[in-house]
Amino acid sequence: MKRKVVIQGIGGCNHYIAAKSFFKGDDVETIDCDTFRNLVDQVVKDPSKLGIMAIENTIAGSLLDNFNLLRQSGLVIVGEYKLRIKHALVALPGVNIHDIKEINTHPMAFRQCQEYLDTLPHVKLVEKDDTAGSAKWIQENHLTDHAAICPAGAAELYGMNVLADGIETNKRNFTRFLILANKAVAQEILDEICESRDYINKSSLVFTLPHTSGSLSKVLTILSFYDMNLTMIQSMPIIGEEWRYQFYVNLQFPDYKRYRQAIDAILPLTKDLQIMGEYMEDENYERG
Repeated sequence: MKRKVVIQGIGGCNHYIAAKSFFKGDDVETIDCDTFRNLVDQVVKDPSKLGIMAIENTIAGSLLDNFNLLRQSGLVIVGEYKLRIKHALVALPGVNIHDIKEINTHPMAFRQCQEYLDTLPHVKLVEKDDTAGSAKWIQENHLTDHAAICPAGAAELYGMNVLADGIETNKRNFTRFLILANKAVAQEILDEICESRDYINKSSLVFTLPHTSGSLSKVLTILSFYDMNLTMIQSMPIIGEEWRYQFYVNLQFPDYKRYRQAIDAILPLTKDLQIMGEYMEDENYERG
């Protein structure tokens, strides 16, 4: 099946890897974007496109701006993919580690590879906007004294060699990506991914609560009663309404009917409750 998937970044980046992996077996055309806002805008305007967007990382935490982007867009979450983040040091063919005077990558990748970089104290570290983009920039400019930190797959895409692989300090670093669809085609895409409603075992919600004592604890008590597993809760301030918050919640559940009963039960206690997506949890994320 042909898929057009909008990613933040360029070919070889982690969004690219997640898109190719989630839709493994499909003919996936990735569409590059500089920003998450541009990614969302493209999927909103063109139902033939899907999006994949990072939402949280096991080290860095949640990407808070992306929660608001998703809520405001009206896009629907139809799936998730959890990718273990791996980094490699790559350079042009013929270049070895002793030739390297400068390493380029995203600042987050530098932080995630600090122990390895400590073994190269005389090499200059220069931050760039993108991991795979750093490799592409070195290749395009024929920089024989530069290296990039990026996914190993980017080396093949841009004709570079891997000097060292698996240089990330923490081998338990995962990023969770959301698969996004335009509301007009969301049910069709979900049916293709899940095959039947029996496969749906996770949802993402957002709601506000009255500024009264115990309002959050009452909601959580009801969710617990209905056997909902609260896998994430993230509060975000409501701009222009001092000391009031929106709550973004992920629920995992074994029984879809009981989940819907739980939603009905908390509805009178919340304000502006929005189900951003019901989908299948990625339970096989410890791959690779």
